[in-house]
Amino acid sequence: MGPFGRGIGDILIMRKSDKKIENNLRVALTDVCESALKEFTGFEWLTHVVNYSDFPRSLKIVCVFDTNVNLTRFLNSSNCHDLEGLICKKLSCINVIIKNINNHIAYDTEEECIKVNNGKWADRLC
Repeated sequence: MGPFGRGIGDILIMRKSDKKIENNLRVALTDVCESALKEFTGFEWLTHVVNYSDFPRSLKIVCVFDTNVNLTRFLNSSNCHDLEGLICKKLSCINVIIKNINNHIAYDTEEECIKVNNGKWADRLC
């Protein structure tokens, strides 16, 4: 099991309710991603990892930037709070309320994944 719960390669049997939540999460986070691509320099994509037996507490959203420099600039700006607010807003639209979103968001870079995991995100996210 990875740092964010179940790994990408783990076999999961999802209940119908889990599939509905997953679909809603995917749609909401796709909206966040499309906005972030336009607004934040260096932002590239995001993903999420969740263990539905402990949802929403286990939800972890990983926001990926191109370089460490761009991520550092982002984290040291007010843009960080803007992205967190956007994620909260989109999650609340699908009735997922998170009290402290900072505990559910992680940041990473393509640069680090290439350096540490040879660009293999499946290994990095597990």
